[in-house]
Amino acid sequence: MDAGMNTSTHLKAQARCPLQEHFLPRKNSKENLDRFIPNRSAMDFDYAHYALTEGNKGKDQVSSPSREAYRKQLAETMNLNHTRILAFRNKPQAPVDLLPTDHSASLHHQPKSVKPRRYIPQTSERTLDAPDIVDDFYLNLLDWGSANVLAIALGHTVYLWDASTGSTSELVTIDEEKGPVTSINWAPDGRHVAVGLNNSEVQLWDSGSNRQLRTLKGCHQSRVGSLAWNNHILTTGGMDGQIVNNDVRIRSHIVETYRGHTQEVCGLKWSGSGQQLASGGNDNVVHIWDRSVASSNSTTQWLHRLEEHTSAVKALAWCPFQANLLATGGGGGDRTIKFWNTHTGACLNSVDTGSQVCSLLWSKNERELLSSHGFTQNQLTLWKYPSMVKMAELTGHTSRVLYMAQSPDGCTVASAAGDETLRFWNVFGVPETAKKAAPKAVHEPFSHVNRIR
Repeated sequence: MDAGMNTSTHLKAQARCPLQEHFLPRKNSKENLDRFIPNRSAMDFDYAHYALTEGNKGKDQVSSPSREAYRKQLAETMNLNHTRILAFRNKPQAPVDLLPTDHSASLHHQPKSVKPRRYIPQTSERTLDAPDIVDDFYLNLLDWGSANVLAIALGHTVYLWDASTGSTSELVTIDEEKGPVTSINWAPDGRHVAVGLNNSEVQLWDSGSNRQLRTLKGCHQSRVGSLAWNNHILTTGGMDGQIVNNDVRIRSHIVETYRGHTQEVCGLKWSGSGQQLASGGNDNVVHIWDRSVASSNSTTQWLHRLEEHTSAVKALAWCPFQANLLATGGGGGDRTIKFWNTHTGACLNSVDTGSQVCSLLWSKNERELLSSHGFTQNQLTLWKYPSMVKMAELTGHTSRVLYMAQSPDGCTVASAAGDETLRFWNVFGVPETAKKAAPKAVHEPFSHVNRIR
């Protein structure tokens, strides 16, 4: 039986190479042929009926030159000089304005210039094969580093895809007794990557030299499904409900432990300032932890405990343009995106998306939020913030879109799904070149008042 399984795995590996271009099979050439759809507004059915029934009756009669001249004149007058029954017509010319235009008045009433709406491609720019990706809602198996290299875990192997060159390399294959890989996260330098494992260990790798630097042990009792870097601190979340801060520079790496979740920690995100940590769990709870009050001697108390979700919370995203604004997404029993003020713990808004929320990403260039979903459409939805009006829905995946990662420039999003494909979307557009504004002079308060010496 084992031999049969190995043979099938080998054949599958031969059939599909990881991170190779994925081409959809062509449909039957007889299917979906283009149809000619006539423009009925350009047809004269009355004349067509006359030409088919009455038009030839007078052909046998003898016509004199005067009769023929009269017929042509009548045809021109009645616009009956048709050469085809089905005809295409050009657009009518613009009407001529016979009244003089008051240019001075029009200048005063010109509408304000409206920013042209950005074009959002509805299909993925590129699709790569991702065989053996683990279809597990609680894991985090995709990350895009600052050096423009995408890391993805497929089963027991971590692959690196260089977005600049399109080349693929294998970083590591984990032993059967330790794997599969359950989480992956790039360090801020874009060179070092953390790999969480099913056996509760975390490995640190140097992607430049393909060398393992160290293994972090003793943090958890079971698999490590979520990771988050904060400078030299690597935060790990486990199925045991614990969250651990690890200082990777020192031998005794465990520096803080956060206890608050009663089930698996499936989402971890540090705020842009590095002061607050958001955690989401399978217990439907979101915690906000404050780094400034963390202690290595005792269990750190959370800053806020948010219990409004009714399903597991994996999707977490800190807003890049508004500090202390956090977006969270609930699983299949919840289906909502909620927005929180992490200063006060207040819920600012809640939007029912209609399907499981697997991942969230903010645009770095616009006030927009991207969400990925499961049943029923397995789509990516782009929202305008704060109105939460849908700007686009991107479809193509045939299974729930579990993982998303954003390119360093913020324009492209990679999505990986249970359908074993990795897709790239130009959803956030090209950032506009920021105009270099002259530095404003900073005036000292009350500078116009004479000082008392």
